[in-house]
Amino acid sequence: MAKKTSRILPVAPFERVAKRAGAERTSGDGLKALRDAAEDYAEGLAREAIAFAKHAGRKTVKAEDVRLAAKRSGNPPEQ
Repeated sequence: MAKKTSRILPVAPFERVAKRAGAERTSGDGLKALRDAAEDYAEGLAREAIAFAKHAGRKTVKAEDVRLAAKRSGNPPEQ
């Protein structure tokens, strides 16, 4: 995937995610890298979910589409 020049998500929430995951400290560059990776993953997941919705003849993406896309990517959401 091509490198993005502008990002949608702010960095601050990823500091909380890193702390919840067990990081004592994370550099600013580390947080940006985490944000970039998460945003890239989310965009790919959204594209996959959209494809599932279209395949089902819908324009609306439903939770089941997202769950299927996540499962297909090997990262199913925790229940």
